[in-house]
Amino acid sequence: MLRVSRYSVVVLLAIFLFSGIAMAETKWQKHHPRRVQVNKRLHNENKRINKKVKQGKMSPAEAKKLKKDIRKIRKEERAMTKPRGGHITAAEHKALNQQENAVSREIDK
Repeated sequence: MLRVSRYSVVVLLAIFLFSGIAMAETKWQKHHPRRVQVNKRLHNENKRINKKVKQGKMSPAEAKKLKKDIRKIRKEERAMTKPRGGHITAAEHKALNQQENAVSREIDK
């Protein structure tokens, strides 16, 4: 007969409960509406840059600089999420959008 101590049951239960919370937190982090909007826009900007280079409307050097700016914005977005468990505030969202607007204007030149 298998004997399980109360301590083992408590430990297993705690591990089970906390693993569920951690998974839910990770999913929420990735899919927070403000983050989704920022990251989708950055993805679209990358596609626009690639299209302009392919069409000969932008030099590879210009594209490289703009993609560096996009990576910088994405890095900043990730850094903003860490203190608040995976989301960005409305003010941070506004700041990121302003940076994305600047990149977008550069692409449109």
